[in-house]
Amino acid sequence: MSVTKKEMARRRRQLMGLMEANSIAILPAARAKARSRDTDYHFRQGSDFFYLSGFAEPDAVLVLLPGREHGEYVLFCREKDPIKEAWDGYRAGPEDACDKFGADDAFPIDDIDDILPGLLEGRERVYYSLGKDAEFDRHLMEWVNILRGQTEAGAHPPGEFLDLDHHLHDMRLFKSAAEQKVMQTAGEITSRAHRRAMLSCQPGRMEYQLEAEILHEFAMSGARHAAYTTIVGGGKNALVFHYIDNDSTLRNGDLVLIDAGCEYQGYASDVTRTFPVNGRFSPSQKAIYELVLAIQNAALSVIEPGRHWDDPHEISVQVATVGLVELGLLEGNVDELIQSEAYKRYYMHRIGHWIGLDVHDVGDYKVGDEWRVLEPGMAMTVEPGLYIPVDDERVAKKWRGIAVRIEDDVVVTKTGYHMLTTAPKTVAEIESLMQEDTVLETALSL
Repeated sequence: MSVTKKEMARRRRQLMGLMEANSIAILPAARAKARSRDTDYHFRQGSDFFYLSGFAEPDAVLVLLPGREHGEYVLFCREKDPIKEAWDGYRAGPEDACDKFGADDAFPIDDIDDILPGLLEGRERVYYSLGKDAEFDRHLMEWVNILRGQTEAGAHPPGEFLDLDHHLHDMRLFKSAAEQKVMQTAGEITSRAHRRAMLSCQPGRMEYQLEAEILHEFAMSGARHAAYTTIVGGGKNALVFHYIDNDSTLRNGDLVLIDAGCEYQGYASDVTRTFPVNGRFSPSQKAIYELVLAIQNAALSVIEPGRHWDDPHEISVQVATVGLVELGLLEGNVDELIQSEAYKRYYMHRIGHWIGLDVHDVGDYKVGDEWRVLEPGMAMTVEPGLYIPVDDERVAKKWRGIAVRIEDDVVVTKTGYHMLTTAPKTVAEIESLMQEDTVLETALSL
């Protein structure tokens, strides 16, 4: 199931319904970015623009004009050009922008200087996200200033700018049934990819070879791109939160941490699994791993409507601190250790983040000074981790260098939460899977 044109039209109507009277909303598309001489990075549309239009081309501008007699949704885009399309591929052009993407009116982007000032004229307020695109900011002010220079001739330029993000990002925070199904598929693809990495892992392989297994599963399952740069950190590399070099050899006796998620129909998945390179946890690795899993389960237990965004993190800190004391990594009274934030020595980040079209999705975590109340349709990650530095002489040698993170994606339901990701997670599941693969390889070699 995918998000339909009908749903995107509903989103536009909802946004226009939130805008003040006699206003206009303007949203430029993302820009193509050069990778090196004569080559660009693969283009990805800006998430806000895609959310409202489904239009995946650069050099475009979306305009919403509530109450406009000749159509409320206007799209500026590149014209059809057979020569350029022969080099770079299909362009929708203004005609298909209307027929295939639901625009009421569409114009060539090269004509925007002539047309947009007329759309601004007479509108009292402009909804726009200032500061994200300096070049477009400049163009917009030039168009407004053209109207300001025509006031003596009767022009009425806008007098107020309002932040488009305020309404749009709150809308994106709540996932529809169609969005949840797309995200479920993304989670299933990503879970299979992590399983594939476990099955292919063995001492002596390179981190980037596991990354290749992950990306292969994504593509073969219909997810052309990763949602973010894949992290494959073996041994001490897992201590680096955003390690992406992925160029070290995986060693017998080490753990490997993989943080990877696909992008499917524009929506992100975000999953982390940690497992032993040789398929067997050592006693110290198992102890840390099971503590992290207990932390995650505790956090999941308080995800339900009416709870606050911070509740999963608060309980994760409590369970982490108790466990660290029991293992001897921290010493002292649990309440005092929490008060002094001693746990941050090994648990430095928060429990999770919103997820959706962006892997770190939009949406306020606080309303006013209060943590946001969880509501059905909100999607989030749950990702506790413990990281013991290699040179931490305050703890026994057996703990040093162990890094474990476990991450899953969930959506809040009317009664609790729904898990979107299902990669093997318990010690027994992981060891059983990896042992089965080892047995199979041995049998095939006989």
